[in-house]
Parts: sequence; C-alpha cells; structure tokens
Amino acid sequence: MANQSIPLDRIFQALSDPTRRAVVERLTMGPASVSELARPFSMALPSFSQHLSVLEDSGLVVSRKTGRVRTYALETRTLAGAQDWLQLQRDKWTRRLDQLDDYLLQMKET
Repeated sequence: MANQSIPLDRIFQALSDPTRRAVVERLTMGPASVSELARPFSMALPSFSQHLSVLEDSGLVVSRKTGRVRTYALETRTLAGAQDWLQLQRDKWTRRLDQLDDYLLQMKET
C-alpha cells in the first residue's frame, strides 16, 4: 500500500464529510490558499479550518505557510493507499460474484 503509516479509518473518516470531500475535489485542480478553499462554504473560518486540520491529520493534504498565507495541496500518495484498498475489495467481490455466477450456471444445467 502506498502510505501504510496513515490508518485507513482516518482517511475514510476524513472523507466522510461532504465539506472535506469538496475540498479534496477542489485540490485535484492544484494547491489553494485557505481563503480560496473556504470561499464556497458558508461557515466561519475557524470551523472551516477544523476541516482542513482533519484532512491534514489524515494525510490527505499537506500545507505550507509563506508569510501570512497558508496553502494546501493534495497528498496523492495517501489517496493512492485508499484506492489500493478499495481495488482489493473490488477484486475480491468480483471473484466472488464470478464464482456465484459459475455456480448458478451449473445449477441451471443440472
């Protein structure tokens, strides 16, 4: 897995909130300042900053501060780790469903 130091439960917990998912989606277009990220949301900046903290603690985003401006960027290795886990689950269920399909076809023939 790409970044095993970040537990999957923290990643998925961070992604469970629609505001945080929207931030991650926005960051797929490139890094952005806190004010740019907060603009579409009708919430106080301290509340929005908590969302950014959750994303950063989960390893999904990284931040850097230049002067008074904090900029966030997507951490693609963490997303790749979650994607790897999801792909393993998809592969497992695809195999199981294929086996079920084979079994049902055999049953139909007999």
